[in-house]
Amino acid sequence: MLSVEQKAQIVKDFQRTEADTGSSEVQIALLTFRINDLTGHFKANPKDHHSRRGLLKMVSARRRLLAYIRRTKPETYRELISRLGLRK
Repeated sequence: MLSVEQKAQIVKDFQRTEADTGSSEVQIALLTFRINDLTGHFKANPKDHHSRRGLLKMVSARRRLLAYIRRTKPETYRELISRLGLRK
């Protein structure tokens, strides 16, 4: 789970303007860090299927947001996936 300080730092790193807290880039970054945190949880708790459902919902939400960014701002999309390390 992300602490308040971690979340504030992620928002600060990915925001477009000073007051930006809900742009697609920020939402994708927050979802990515939550997903990475949960993947470690599943290594220790492989039978936690209830949390796995939440993980799949987060992955789907991130996928939809990434598709939107790719469709509207391709250069921002390329920069974002390289900063987050999403594609190989």
